[in-house]
Amino acid sequence: MKVQGFVFSFIMVLATSVYSQSSLDELLKKYNSGDVSYTSVEQLRMDQLNDEVIILDAREREEYRTSHLRNSRFIGYDHVNLSLLDTVSRDKKIVVYCSIGIRSEKIAHKIQALGFKEVRNLYGGIFEWKNAGFPVFDQEEMETEKIHTFSKHWSKYLKNGEKIY
Repeated sequence: MKVQGFVFSFIMVLATSVYSQSSLDELLKKYNSGDVSYTSVEQLRMDQLNDEVIILDAREREEYRTSHLRNSRFIGYDHVNLSLLDTVSRDKKIVVYCSIGIRSEKIAHKIQALGFKEVRNLYGGIFEWKNAGFPVFDQEEMETEKIHTFSKHWSKYLKNGEKIY
């Protein structure tokens, strides 16, 4: 009986994960052009640990203060600070993220228009990052479980962490 319960639980978790992924795929296809290549949270984590990437947060200031990826730079969305890139080589790898990957694609387009060649959009954004178990940090650079989900509507894509609105 215990084995059957475990197998059932495993299948339910797997099904939920596949559904969530499919749902996110559909959402990103609906809102994004696909002109900016995606990078996975796993690839970004490797690049981050090897100091091979500039990570840009394309959310609003309050979202960034709640939590962000370590060593990410706040570039914003409504008031984008592209001057942040004035001294960066046009060949440097840049990954832009937001909550799930919609706003970040728009900012990535602006960065590409400046002549940057290696610009990527983080697939699933900070939600997917946290869902994968990677750490996020608050404004004091302390690890936190809090994720600003922008709104209750978008919060359904965050499976791990404490949802903040």
